[in-house]
Amino acid sequence: MTILLSCLLFFNLLCFLLFALDKRKAQRAQRRIAENTLHLATLPGAAPGAWAAIWLLHHKNRKAAFWGVTLGLTLLQGAALYFAWPYLPAPL
Repeated sequence: MTILLSCLLFFNLLCFLLFALDKRKAQRAQRRIAENTLHLATLPGAAPGAWAAIWLLHHKNRKAAFWGVTLGLTLLQGAALYFAWPYLPAPL
């Protein structure tokens, strides 16, 4: 269980940093990170990191299409957690 939580923390931090890098590139008028790459970074359980970046960095917060995909990924991760919860080992 500790390994799973460590991996989730790592992926969330990585996703947040990727959003922050894209925000910085946007401010400097540099070549941006593709939205598909940001969505792929959100996919492995990193929806909280993506939402934190959207809210705290005010990045991609005006794009309804981007929000829709991020919301869909969040719901997908929530459903996966809901169905996997009974099979996860109990903490000691």
